Amino acid sequence: MFKVQKEVITTPFLLSSRVSQQLVDTNMPTMPAVVSAAGAAAPCSNVVEDLVGFLRVLSDGTILRSPGPVFCPSTFPGEHPSVEWKEAVYDKPKNLHVRMYKPSPTSGGVGAGGGGKLPVLVYFHGGGFCLGSCTWANVHSFCLRLAADAGAVVLSAGYRLAPEHRLPAAVDDAAGFLHWLRERAVDGDGWWLAEAADFGRVFVTGDSAGGTIAHHLAVRAGSAVAAAAAPDDPVAIRGYVLLMPFFGGVSRTPSEAGCPAEVFLNLDLFDRFWRLSLPPGATRDHPMANPFGPDSPAMDGVELPPVLVVAGGLDMLRDRAVDYAERLSAMGKPVELAEFAGEHHGFFTLGPGSDAAGELIAAVARFVDVAAPPPK
Repeated sequence: MFKVQKEVITTPFLLSSRVSQQLVDTNMPTMPAVVSAAGAAAPCSNVVEDLVGFLRVLSDGTILRSPGPVFCPSTFPGEHPSVEWKEAVYDKPKNLHVRMYKPSPTSGGVGAGGGGKLPVLVYFHGGGFCLGSCTWANVHSFCLRLAADAGAVVLSAGYRLAPEHRLPAAVDDAAGFLHWLRERAVDGDGWWLAEAADFGRVFVTGDSAGGTIAHHLAVRAGSAVAAAAAPDDPVAIRGYVLLMPFFGGVSRTPSEAGCPAEVFLNLDLFDRFWRLSLPPGATRDHPMANPFGPDSPAMDGVELPPVLVVAGGLDMLRDRAVDYAERLSAMGKPVELAEFAGEHHGFFTLGPGSDAAGELIAAVARFVDVAAPPPK
């Protein structure tokens, strides 16, 4: 059994670029019905929620989205010399895509010309459940490096975003992706990943909101009903990796209360994410936000494989990640905590080429190798 271990890694904070736009202060106790739209705001409509220009909600319910984030410069690598990748649609009615990455046969790694198959890392991006895509340049660049440095197949799956699709839509989509993966694993002769992927060594990973998705998938899979229903699962989930999970709660933690208002990822912005993504009228103690809230399912009876929780020493959500790992450990769950001192929220996708991102990937690779060693 894993114990809670603090792996404090001190590295300089590297941020590829910062967003200079300021948050717009608004009061919005409830959200109107939402309709996807694009273009300029209607003359008679006011902006009632603004996620630093990436997403705006108007008083008439119209939603305006920018085409992409300003923190994804073209300098982020779009290719890697030792990684092949391609994109597919895994849910056509919802237009949900997955980007698939595998080390190339010429890279010389295990499973990529070395004779064995590779572990599979299912990855869900962050963005407060409101922003993000598997196609964003920073997410793509991080997944390229993750596949290369960890020696793994990486499956970066998209999901529907709020407020058009409020929670639990994202978690339902993630569960749907795992169902799609199981079908590919059974009927995958000739599939692009068939010769590379070891579906007996699958890990569900995610950063920020994606880490929260990983938690909810673990709870669903670890329930007695789910475990009894899938004794011969073609996809064996051997562990979960929660990279700075986006958890919330009505009561503020010290790291939340002490977060400077002038930083980009601040408390006000995170509160906006929750207002836009939770069911209307829900508080941050809703089970989708707070894994230990008053109405959240008890974790004691949930069967869990090994779990790695990553926290950043300068992350506003640091206390929630540490508390999550410590509570699981107190329940006797196999959990490991890796804390990166001096790092902010999402440092590995904001700077996917940084030394700190490389050390995080190395920590994930070590966890995978211990939790599910390659067959002899």
